[in-house]
Amino acid sequence: MNDWIRHLETQGLVRAAENEWHFGEAVSQASVPLSSTAIAPLPQYSIMEIAGPDAERFLQGQTSAQVSLADGEFAPLTAFCSPKGRVLANGQLMRVDETRYWLVLDIGVADSLHTHLAKYAPFYKVEITQPATQIFGVLGEDAAAQLKAQLDITAPATWAMAQSDTTVILHHPGPIPRFMVVGLEDAAVSAWKAFESLATPVGNAVWRLQDIQAGLAWLGDAQRDSYLPQMINWEALGGISFRKGCYTGQEVVARAHFRGQVKKRLLRAQLENDTLPAPGTPVHDANGKSQGDVVCAALNADGKTEVLAIITQRDEPRELNVDGVPLERLALPYAIERVDPESMSLQA
Repeated sequence: MNDWIRHLETQGLVRAAENEWHFGEAVSQASVPLSSTAIAPLPQYSIMEIAGPDAERFLQGQTSAQVSLADGEFAPLTAFCSPKGRVLANGQLMRVDETRYWLVLDIGVADSLHTHLAKYAPFYKVEITQPATQIFGVLGEDAAAQLKAQLDITAPATWAMAQSDTTVILHHPGPIPRFMVVGLEDAAVSAWKAFESLATPVGNAVWRLQDIQAGLAWLGDAQRDSYLPQMINWEALGGISFRKGCYTGQEVVARAHFRGQVKKRLLRAQLENDTLPAPGTPVHDANGKSQGDVVCAALNADGKTEVLAIITQRDEPRELNVDGVPLERLALPYAIERVDPESMSLQA
């Protein structure tokens, strides 16, 4: 057991399932007032490090991001694809020094992406590792002020990063301000302790709910190599550069964009129960035909289940359900249209 988990357990952390942790009953956690500050461990994510003199060139040929935009201030979303354009992993790319990058991604695809990239690493002067980092979230209306007060770090803009010697701060979108804190284990424990006296510890499902409400899907092992990046609305979030050169899967991704051939899209919705469907659970229509799959789910403050699902596109409205429970569509907080990361980087 590492020092990180040992310390959190002294505060009441309980492991409910794999990569699921909470400090109390799940619904009450979702009801914690976020007008102040909450902190949440985020074991659902992993950090991959790509380092070496040719790291930028290596990544430029593998990922949907314009890697030069990852400049230590802007931290672009990105996707790694198969030659058929299907997402092997999606994540956020940080440049932490001149020749070293950190990639945030779902922990369920970390090993498989490492294996995939390792096939190409010998042709470049890069090393791919998974450093001993820990990640937690800081959420709440005064989260930015508390970052400055406790860590002396000025909160970055959305999809930007701020960095001290030992810690990186990322600003993610959502209904309330929220920041991801990434650091080597000792630094992460120290940073968490800095917030303990003023913040309420909550489970990582609270952060997942914020992802769902932000329309932000992180693909895990159940969805790996299944979807084009546009099917998770990645171009609407600035996760695809259509101005860069070739990368693995680029031709398929570009063709789908310019010809309008995206047959499935990410849907935000709610179920009128408190049973969380597992990732990959099918979504059916009224005739029992599968129309897509659940990506992730979390309970909201009303004890109902909110989900992100990838659904086949149809012009006509359809009644959808998960395990017989009706699916009520909810609005996404962004338009389904291309957003160029090159433009986003100018605002970071």
